Amino acid sequence: MPTQVTEFKCPACTAPLHFSEETGRLECDYCGSSFTVAEVEAFSAEKEQQAAEAFEKAAAEARADAGSWERPDGQDNWGEEADHLKTYRCPSCGAELICDEATAATSCPYCGNNTIISGQFHGMQKPELVIPFKLGKEEAVKTLKAHYKGRPFLPKSFSDENHIQEIKGIYVPFWLFDGQAEADVRFTATRSSVMVTARERITTTRYFDVRRAGTVKFEKIPVDASRKMPDDYMDSIEPFDYSAMVPFSTAYLPGFFADIPDVSMEECSPRAEVRAADTAVEAMQRQVSGYETCIPVGKDAQLRRGTVRCALLPVWLLSTQWEGKNFLFAMNGQTGRMVSDLPVSRKRYWAWWGGLTAGITAALTVITVFANWL
Repeated sequence: MPTQVTEFKCPACTAPLHFSEETGRLECDYCGSSFTVAEVEAFSAEKEQQAAEAFEKAAAEARADAGSWERPDGQDNWGEEADHLKTYRCPSCGAELICDEATAATSCPYCGNNTIISGQFHGMQKPELVIPFKLGKEEAVKTLKAHYKGRPFLPKSFSDENHIQEIKGIYVPFWLFDGQAEADVRFTATRSSVMVTARERITTTRYFDVRRAGTVKFEKIPVDASRKMPDDYMDSIEPFDYSAMVPFSTAYLPGFFADIPDVSMEECSPRAEVRAADTAVEAMQRQVSGYETCIPVGKDAQLRRGTVRCALLPVWLLSTQWEGKNFLFAMNGQTGRMVSDLPVSRKRYWAWWGGLTAGITAALTVITVFANWL
Protein backbone atom coordinates (compact mmCIF):
# COMPACT_ATOMS: atom_id res chain seq x y z
CA MET A 1 0.00 0.00 0.00
CA PRO A 2 1.43 3.40 -0.88
CA THR A 3 2.62 5.44 2.05
CA GLN A 4 1.51 9.05 2.44
CA VAL A 5 4.06 11.50 1.06
CA THR A 6 4.28 15.25 0.79
CA GLU A 7 6.51 17.71 -0.98
CA PHE A 8 7.33 21.36 -0.52
CA LYS A 9 6.67 23.37 -3.68
CA CYS A 10 7.46 26.99 -4.35
CA PRO A 11 4.30 29.09 -3.81
CA ALA A 12 5.47 31.36 -6.64
CA CYS A 13 6.15 28.85 -9.44
CA THR A 14 5.32 25.39 -7.92
CA ALA A 15 8.88 24.10 -8.52
CA PRO A 16 10.43 21.97 -5.75
CA LEU A 17 12.05 23.78 -2.82
CA HIS A 18 15.24 22.74 -1.05
CA PHE A 19 16.71 23.78 2.29
CA SER A 20 19.79 26.00 1.98
CA GLU A 21 22.57 25.45 4.53
CA GLU A 22 23.96 28.95 3.91
CA THR A 23 20.77 30.97 4.43
CA GLY A 24 18.72 28.64 6.63
CA ARG A 25 15.76 29.19 4.28
CA LEU A 26 13.95 27.10 1.68
CA GLU A 27 14.91 28.23 -1.79
CA CYS A 28 13.68 27.70 -5.34
CA ASP A 29 16.29 27.12 -8.05
CA TYR A 30 13.84 28.04 -10.81
CA CYS A 31 12.46 31.45 -9.86
CA GLY A 32 14.92 32.44 -7.12
CA SER A 33 12.31 32.83 -4.38
CA SER A 34 13.18 31.98 -0.79
CA PHE A 35 11.02 31.43 2.28
CA THR A 36 11.45 30.89 5.99
CA VAL A 37 10.57 27.56 7.55
CA ALA A 38 7.49 29.12 9.19
CA GLU A 39 6.27 30.54 5.89
CA VAL A 40 6.62 27.21 4.09
CA GLU A 41 4.83 25.37 6.89
CA ALA A 42 1.91 27.78 6.56
CA PHE A 43 1.85 27.41 2.76
CA SER A 44 1.87 23.62 2.96
CA ALA A 45 -0.99 23.23 5.46
CA GLU A 46 -3.63 23.03 2.72
CA LYS A 47 -1.43 20.75 0.61
CA GLU A 48 -1.04 18.37 3.57
CA GLN A 49 -4.80 18.00 3.79
CA GLN A 50 -5.09 17.32 0.07
CA ALA A 51 -2.27 14.76 0.28
CA ALA A 52 -3.98 13.00 3.18
CA GLU A 53 -7.21 12.71 1.21
CA ALA A 54 -5.35 11.40 -1.84
CA PHE A 55 -3.52 8.91 0.34
CA GLU A 56 -6.73 7.54 1.78
CA LYS A 57 -8.17 7.17 -1.70
CA ALA A 58 -5.06 5.33 -2.95
CA ALA A 59 -5.12 3.09 0.12
CA ALA A 60 -8.74 2.16 -0.50
CA GLU A 61 -7.98 1.33 -4.15
CA ALA A 62 -4.99 -0.77 -3.12
CA ARG A 63 -7.11 -2.75 -0.65
CA ALA A 64 -9.74 -3.33 -3.33
CA ASP A 65 -7.12 -4.58 -5.80
CA ALA A 66 -5.29 -6.77 -3.30
CA GLY A 67 -7.89 -9.55 -3.32
CA SER A 68 -7.77 -10.23 -7.05
CA TRP A 69 -4.18 -9.51 -8.00
CA GLU A 70 -1.65 -12.32 -8.28
CA ARG A 71 1.95 -12.37 -9.36
CA PRO A 72 2.70 -14.22 -12.60
CA ASP A 73 4.80 -16.77 -10.77
CA GLY A 74 1.94 -17.60 -8.44
CA GLN A 75 3.49 -16.06 -5.35
CA ASP A 76 1.53 -13.50 -3.40
CA ASN A 77 4.41 -11.83 -1.55
CA TRP A 78 8.15 -11.14 -1.69
CA GLY A 79 9.00 -13.19 1.36
CA GLU A 80 10.64 -11.80 4.48
CA GLU A 81 12.21 -8.88 2.61
CA ALA A 82 8.76 -7.37 2.07
CA ASP A 83 8.36 -7.00 5.84
CA HIS A 84 11.05 -4.30 5.77
CA LEU A 85 9.93 -2.45 2.64
CA LYS A 86 7.34 0.24 1.99
CA THR A 87 6.06 1.79 -1.20
CA TYR A 88 5.12 5.38 -1.89
CA ARG A 89 3.88 7.28 -4.90
CA CYS A 90 5.87 10.30 -6.05
CA PRO A 91 3.48 13.29 -5.97
CA SER A 92 5.37 14.92 -8.84
CA CYS A 93 5.53 12.22 -11.53
CA GLY A 94 3.31 9.50 -10.06
CA ALA A 95 5.98 6.78 -10.05
CA GLU A 96 5.57 4.11 -7.37
CA LEU A 97 8.84 3.66 -5.53
CA ILE A 98 10.10 1.22 -2.93
CA CYS A 99 12.16 2.18 0.12
CA ASP A 100 13.06 0.52 3.41
CA GLU A 101 10.85 0.97 6.43
CA ALA A 102 13.14 3.52 8.13
CA THR A 103 13.29 6.02 5.24
CA ALA A 104 11.52 9.31 5.99
CA ALA A 105 12.91 11.66 3.33
CA THR A 106 14.28 10.77 -0.07
CA SER A 107 14.26 11.82 -3.72
CA CYS A 108 12.57 10.28 -6.74
CA PRO A 109 15.17 8.71 -9.10
CA TYR A 110 12.81 9.28 -12.04
CA CYS A 111 12.12 13.01 -11.73
CA GLY A 112 14.51 14.09 -8.93
CA ASN A 113 11.66 15.43 -6.79
CA ASN A 114 12.45 15.84 -3.08
CA THR A 115 9.84 13.85 -1.18
CA ILE A 116 8.96 13.77 2.51
CA ILE A 117 7.25 10.58 3.69
CA SER A 118 5.31 12.39 6.39
CA GLY A 119 3.38 9.27 7.32
CA GLN A 120 6.57 7.95 8.94
CA PHE A 121 6.60 10.69 11.57
CA HIS A 122 4.22 9.53 14.26
CA GLY A 123 4.34 8.54 17.92
CA MET A 124 7.81 7.86 19.34
CA GLN A 125 9.23 7.91 15.82
CA LYS A 126 8.51 11.61 15.38
CA PRO A 127 11.62 13.68 16.16
CA GLU A 128 11.29 16.56 18.58
CA LEU A 129 14.46 18.36 17.54
CA VAL A 130 16.71 18.84 14.53
CA ILE A 131 20.08 20.43 13.81
CA PRO A 132 19.91 21.82 10.26
CA PHE A 133 22.78 21.22 7.86
CA LYS A 134 25.38 23.99 8.10
CA LEU A 135 27.88 22.61 5.58
CA GLY A 136 26.69 22.01 2.02
CA LYS A 137 27.61 19.43 -0.55
CA GLU A 138 30.48 21.55 -1.94
CA GLU A 139 32.20 21.58 1.45
CA ALA A 140 31.63 17.84 1.85
CA VAL A 141 33.09 17.07 -1.60
CA LYS A 142 36.04 19.38 -0.92
CA THR A 143 36.77 17.62 2.38
CA LEU A 144 36.50 14.21 0.75
CA LYS A 145 38.89 15.17 -2.08
CA ALA A 146 41.40 16.54 0.42
CA HIS A 147 41.14 13.29 2.37
CA TYR A 148 41.82 11.22 -0.76
CA LYS A 149 44.68 13.45 -1.95
CA GLY A 150 48.16 11.98 -1.70
CA ARG A 151 46.97 8.38 -1.35
CA PRO A 152 48.52 6.63 -4.37
CA PHE A 153 47.26 3.17 -3.42
CA LEU A 154 43.60 4.19 -3.19
CA PRO A 155 41.45 2.30 -5.74
CA LYS A 156 40.49 4.51 -8.67
CA SER A 157 36.80 3.80 -8.12
CA PHE A 158 37.02 5.76 -4.86
CA SER A 159 38.62 8.90 -6.26
CA ASP A 160 36.59 9.14 -9.48
CA GLU A 161 34.75 12.45 -9.68
CA ASN A 162 31.44 10.76 -10.54
CA HIS A 163 31.73 8.59 -7.44
CA ILE A 164 32.63 11.48 -5.14
CA GLN A 165 29.57 13.39 -6.33
CA GLU A 166 27.38 10.54 -5.01
CA ILE A 167 27.93 11.78 -1.45
CA LYS A 168 24.57 12.21 0.29
CA GLY A 169 23.32 14.43 3.08
CA ILE A 170 21.38 12.35 5.59
CA TYR A 171 19.52 13.33 8.74
CA VAL A 172 20.41 10.50 11.11
CA PRO A 173 18.09 9.81 14.07
CA PHE A 174 19.61 9.96 17.56
CA TRP A 175 18.18 9.45 21.02
CA LEU A 176 19.32 12.24 23.36
CA PHE A 177 19.46 11.15 27.00
CA ASP A 178 19.27 13.48 30.03
CA GLY A 179 19.84 12.38 33.61
CA GLN A 180 22.40 12.19 36.37
CA ALA A 181 24.97 9.77 37.73
CA GLU A 182 25.86 9.38 41.40
CA ALA A 183 29.44 8.15 41.33
CA ASP A 184 31.75 6.82 44.07
CA VAL A 185 35.24 6.15 42.69
CA ARG A 186 38.44 4.87 44.31
CA PHE A 187 41.84 5.67 42.87
CA THR A 188 45.41 4.58 43.44
CA ALA A 189 47.62 7.66 43.31
CA THR A 190 51.38 8.06 43.58
CA ARG A 191 53.76 10.78 44.64
CA SER A 192 57.55 10.44 44.24
CA SER A 193 60.58 12.16 45.73
CA VAL A 194 64.23 11.91 44.72
CA MET A 195 67.31 12.10 46.94
CA VAL A 196 70.74 12.35 45.32
CA THR A 197 73.95 11.53 47.20
CA ALA A 198 77.52 11.39 46.06
CA ARG A 199 77.18 7.68 45.32
CA GLU A 200 73.59 7.08 44.37
CA ARG A 201 70.20 8.44 43.35
CA ILE A 202 67.29 7.25 45.48
CA THR A 203 63.68 7.53 44.28
CA THR A 204 60.96 7.03 46.86
CA THR A 205 57.40 6.42 45.65
CA ARG A 206 54.48 6.65 48.02
CA TYR A 207 51.09 5.16 47.23
CA PHE A 208 47.78 6.65 48.32
CA ASP A 209 44.18 5.45 48.32
CA VAL A 210 42.05 8.33 47.08
CA ARG A 211 38.28 8.47 47.01
CA ARG A 212 35.98 10.92 45.29
CA ALA A 213 32.18 10.90 45.23
CA GLY A 214 29.55 13.18 43.82
CA THR A 215 26.67 13.69 41.42
CA VAL A 216 27.22 14.51 37.78
CA LYS A 217 24.35 15.80 35.67
CA PHE A 218 24.36 15.24 31.95
CA GLU A 219 22.29 16.49 29.05
CA LYS A 220 21.77 15.26 25.52
CA ILE A 221 24.04 12.22 25.49
CA PRO A 222 23.62 11.16 21.84
CA VAL A 223 23.13 7.54 20.81
CA ASP A 224 22.70 6.63 17.13
CA ALA A 225 19.21 5.18 16.59
CA SER A 226 19.70 3.89 13.01
CA ARG A 227 20.68 0.29 12.36
CA LYS A 228 22.18 1.30 9.01
CA MET A 229 24.73 3.60 10.63
CA PRO A 230 27.83 2.09 12.32
CA ASP A 231 27.84 3.24 15.94
CA ASP A 232 31.60 3.80 16.03
CA TYR A 233 31.43 6.11 13.00
CA MET A 234 28.60 8.14 14.48
CA ASP A 235 30.50 8.42 17.79
CA SER A 236 33.64 9.57 15.96
CA ILE A 237 32.04 12.57 14.25
CA GLU A 238 30.77 14.02 17.53
CA PRO A 239 30.35 16.48 19.09
CA PHE A 240 27.44 18.44 17.66
CA ASP A 241 26.76 22.03 18.68
CA TYR A 242 23.40 21.78 20.42
CA SER A 243 22.99 25.56 20.53
CA ALA A 244 21.91 25.33 16.87
CA MET A 245 19.19 22.79 17.64
CA VAL A 246 15.63 23.84 16.78
CA PRO A 247 12.17 22.24 17.04
CA PHE A 248 11.66 19.64 14.34
CA SER A 249 9.92 20.56 11.12
CA THR A 250 9.76 18.58 7.89
CA ALA A 251 10.58 21.86 6.12
CA TYR A 252 14.27 21.28 6.97
CA LEU A 253 14.31 17.98 5.04
CA PRO A 254 13.86 18.86 1.33
CA GLY A 255 17.10 18.17 -0.55
CA PHE A 256 18.32 15.61 1.99
CA PHE A 257 17.64 12.04 2.98
CA ALA A 258 16.28 11.22 6.43
CA ASP A 259 15.56 8.14 8.51
CA ILE A 260 13.31 7.48 11.47
CA PRO A 261 14.57 5.55 14.53
CA ASP A 262 14.61 1.81 13.99
CA VAL A 263 16.56 1.13 17.21
CA SER A 264 14.35 1.66 20.24
CA MET A 265 15.08 3.95 23.15
CA GLU A 266 15.43 0.95 25.46
CA GLU A 267 17.92 -0.74 23.13
CA CYS A 268 20.04 2.42 23.08
CA SER A 269 19.83 3.00 26.83
CA PRO A 270 22.78 0.72 27.82
CA ARG A 271 25.14 2.65 25.55
CA ALA A 272 24.00 5.94 27.05
CA GLU A 273 24.48 4.55 30.57
CA VAL A 274 28.04 3.42 29.79
CA ARG A 275 28.88 6.87 28.42
CA ALA A 276 27.32 8.54 31.45
CA ALA A 277 29.25 6.31 33.88
CA ASP A 278 32.54 6.91 32.07
CA THR A 279 31.89 10.66 32.09
CA ALA A 280 31.20 10.57 35.83
CA VAL A 281 34.47 8.71 36.53
CA GLU A 282 36.39 11.23 34.43
CA ALA A 283 34.73 14.09 36.32
CA MET A 284 35.75 12.55 39.67
CA GLN A 285 39.29 11.97 38.40
CA ARG A 286 39.64 15.64 37.45
CA GLN A 287 39.00 16.49 41.09
CA VAL A 288 42.13 14.60 42.15
CA SER A 289 45.21 16.85 42.17
CA GLY A 290 48.66 16.92 43.74
CA TYR A 291 49.66 13.46 42.56
CA GLU A 292 51.88 12.29 39.72
CA THR A 293 49.63 9.39 38.72
CA CYS A 294 46.00 8.62 39.41
CA ILE A 295 44.45 5.34 38.29
CA PRO A 296 40.82 4.33 39.00
CA VAL A 297 40.66 0.92 40.70
CA GLY A 298 36.99 0.75 41.67
CA LYS A 299 33.77 2.54 40.88
CA ASP A 300 30.12 2.51 41.77
CA ALA A 301 27.85 4.58 39.54
CA GLN A 302 24.11 4.78 40.11
CA LEU A 303 22.33 6.19 37.07
CA ARG A 304 19.02 7.98 36.96
CA ARG A 305 17.60 8.51 33.52
CA GLY A 306 15.67 11.68 32.87
CA THR A 307 14.11 12.99 29.69
CA VAL A 308 14.86 11.20 26.42
CA ARG A 309 14.17 12.95 23.14
CA CYS A 310 14.58 12.04 19.50
CA ALA A 311 16.57 14.36 17.24
CA LEU A 312 17.74 14.33 13.62
CA LEU A 313 21.42 15.26 13.25
CA PRO A 314 23.13 16.13 9.92
CA VAL A 315 25.66 13.74 8.38
CA TRP A 316 27.30 13.65 4.94
CA LEU A 317 27.82 10.04 3.91
CA LEU A 318 29.47 8.09 1.09
CA SER A 319 29.42 4.30 1.10
CA THR A 320 31.56 2.23 -1.28
CA GLN A 321 32.04 -1.48 -1.81
CA TRP A 322 35.48 -2.83 -2.67
CA GLU A 323 36.37 -6.52 -3.00
CA GLY A 324 33.29 -7.57 -1.06
CA LYS A 325 33.81 -5.13 1.83
CA ASN A 326 32.00 -1.92 2.72
CA PHE A 327 33.97 1.29 3.23
CA LEU A 328 32.40 4.42 4.63
CA PHE A 329 33.15 8.15 4.66
CA ALA A 330 31.13 10.15 7.19
CA MET A 331 31.29 13.87 7.96
CA ASN A 332 29.48 15.93 10.55
CA GLY A 333 27.21 18.19 8.48
CA GLN A 334 27.47 20.93 11.08
CA THR A 335 31.13 20.99 12.21
CA GLY A 336 32.99 19.20 9.40
CA ARG A 337 34.50 16.56 11.69
CA MET A 338 35.02 13.40 9.64
CA VAL A 339 35.96 9.75 9.79
CA SER A 340 36.79 7.34 6.97
CA ASP A 341 37.99 3.83 6.28
CA LEU A 342 40.01 3.45 3.08
CA PRO A 343 41.20 0.32 1.25
CA VAL A 344 44.51 -0.28 -0.53
CA SER A 345 44.52 -1.33 -4.17
CA ARG A 346 46.93 -4.25 -4.38
CA LYS A 347 47.19 -3.74 -8.12
CA ARG A 348 48.37 -0.15 -7.66
CA TYR A 349 50.65 -1.16 -4.80
CA TRP A 350 52.44 -3.84 -6.80
CA ALA A 351 52.59 -1.59 -9.85
CA TRP A 352 54.29 1.09 -7.73
CA TRP A 353 56.62 -1.47 -6.15
CA GLY A 354 57.45 -2.92 -9.57
CA GLY A 355 58.26 0.55 -10.91
CA LEU A 356 60.44 1.31 -7.90
CA THR A 357 62.28 -2.01 -8.23
CA ALA A 358 62.83 -1.46 -11.94
CA GLY A 359 64.20 2.02 -11.24
CA ILE A 360 66.62 0.74 -8.60
CA THR A 361 67.75 -2.09 -10.89
CA ALA A 362 68.37 0.35 -13.75
CA ALA A 363 70.34 2.66 -11.47
CA LEU A 364 72.50 -0.20 -10.21
CA THR A 365 73.13 -1.37 -13.78
CA VAL A 366 74.33 2.10 -14.79
CA ILE A 367 76.61 2.28 -11.77
CA THR A 368 78.07 -1.17 -12.54
CA VAL A 369 78.71 -0.29 -16.20
CA PHE A 370 80.31 3.00 -15.21
CA ALA A 371 82.52 1.26 -12.63
CA ASN A 372 83.69 -1.31 -15.19
CA TRP A 373 84.40 1.42 -17.71
CA LEU A 374 86.65 3.15 -15.19
